[in-house]
Amino acid sequence: MRAPAMLRWAAAAVTLVVLVAAAPAAGFYLPGVAPTDFGKGDSLPVKVNKLTSVKTQLPYAYYSLPFCKPNAIVDSAENLGEVLRGDRIENSPYVFQMREPKMCQIVCKIAVTDKEAKEFKEKIEDEYRVNMILDNLPLVVPVIRQDKNIVAYQGGYHVGVKGQYAGSKEEKYFIHNHLSFLVKYHKDDDSELSRIVGFEVKPYSIKHQIDDKWNDVNTRLSTCDPHANKFVASSESPQEVEAGKETIFTYDVHFEDSDIKWASRWDTYLLMTDDQIHWFSIVNSLMIVLFLSGMVAMIMLRTLYRDISRYNQLETQEEAQEETGWKLVHGDVFRPPTNSDLLCIYVGTGVQFFGMLLVTMIFAVLGFLSPSNRGGLMTAMLLVWVLMGLIAGYSSSRLYKMFKGSEWKKITLRTAFYSLGLLLLFSSY
Repeated sequence: MRAPAMLRWAAAAVTLVVLVAAAPAAGFYLPGVAPTDFGKGDSLPVKVNKLTSVKTQLPYAYYSLPFCKPNAIVDSAENLGEVLRGDRIENSPYVFQMREPKMCQIVCKIAVTDKEAKEFKEKIEDEYRVNMILDNLPLVVPVIRQDKNIVAYQGGYHVGVKGQYAGSKEEKYFIHNHLSFLVKYHKDDDSELSRIVGFEVKPYSIKHQIDDKWNDVNTRLSTCDPHANKFVASSESPQEVEAGKETIFTYDVHFEDSDIKWASRWDTYLLMTDDQIHWFSIVNSLMIVLFLSGMVAMIMLRTLYRDISRYNQLETQEEAQEETGWKLVHGDVFRPPTNSDLLCIYVGTGVQFFGMLLVTMIFAVLGFLSPSNRGGLMTAMLLVWVLMGLIAGYSSSRLYKMFKGSEWKKITLRTAFYSLGLLLLFSSY
C-alpha cells in the first residue's frame, strides 16, 4: 500500500513544479514605493517638511515661522525613522492640478511682528532651507556648477538671503516670497495618465504692489499679473524682512513633459551639491588613519628588527641565558589581560555594530531600502541593531569564557546596557 501512496505524492509534486514553471512572471512593488498615476486636472497636494541648515544640526518645523497656513494643519503619519530624523511632514496651502499651469497665484498676506522678524533673520543668517514634498519627491533647486559646467541640485530652497541693496552699506535680510515651481511628468503612451518624475523650484524675493485694494486671493498685483503679461523673473526689487511691513506670498506652477522614467526619477538626487562636504570628511579621516597606521608599523618594524638581530648574535652563547624582548611574548599569549571584562564588552559591541552595517548594506543593495521610503533606512538600522544584540551577547560571553571567566551572564547584561548607557549619557549633555 505504500508504493501507490508514494507514486501519488511524486505525481503531485511534479504537477506543482510544472504549474509554477509555466506561470507567467509578475512583478511586484515593495510597500510604500508603488507609483501613482495622475490624470489631467487631478489634485496634487504639496506637503511641507522641516527647516534644515548645513550650518547647524537643529531642525525646525515649517510652521515655526509665520508662513502662510492652510485652513487646518494636518500632520502626516510618520514611521520611527522619520521621527528620529526630525521630520515633520504637514499639509500646505499649495495645491496643484496635474498639467494645468498657474501664474501669479496669491497664497496670503502677512505682517510680521518684532519677534517674528527676529526669527526670520536668525533663520536667514543660519542659511535654513525650506523642504517640501510632492508625490514623495523632495523639492530641489537647480544650481549650475561653474567648475564642471553642469546642473547640480540643492535640497530645498533658502528661507531668504542676506546682502546689500540699493547702494546701502548695511546688509539687510530679504525673504523669498515668490516660488516658481516646475513639475516634471512622464506621460503614458497608451493613456492620458502621467507620473511625476521631478519637483523643482526657483525662489525669488519681490516686493509686490497692489493695484487697487486687497481682495484676498483675487487681488490684482502690478508686479505679477498674468493678464498684463507681468511675471516674476528676477529679484530686482526684493522684499525686506522688517517688523510691521506686509509681505505677499505668491507662486507659479509649470509642467514639463520629461523622458525620465518613474523608476529613474531618484537619479536626480545623486547630483546634490552638499555631497562634496562628506567626501572631504571621508578623505580627511582616511589620510589620518593611514598616517597613524604607518607610524605605528614603522616603530614596530624597527623594534622587531633590532630584537631579531640581537637574538641572532646570542645563538652562539649559552642557552640558559635569560630571555628578553619579544621572546617574552609567548608567556603572555593565553594570559587574561587586565580589565578583560571591558575588552569582552567592547568586542561584543563591535560585532553588533559591524553586523548591523553589513546586514543594512545588503538590504540596501537588494533594493529593500528605497529612498522613496522615507525613514526606512533609519528604522532598519535600529531593528537590525536590536536583533544583533543576540550575537553581541554571545560573542562577549564566549570571549569571556576563553579567559577562564565564570560570570558570563553578567558580561552579557553589561554588553547590552554599556554602549546604550554611554550613548544616552553623552546625548544628554
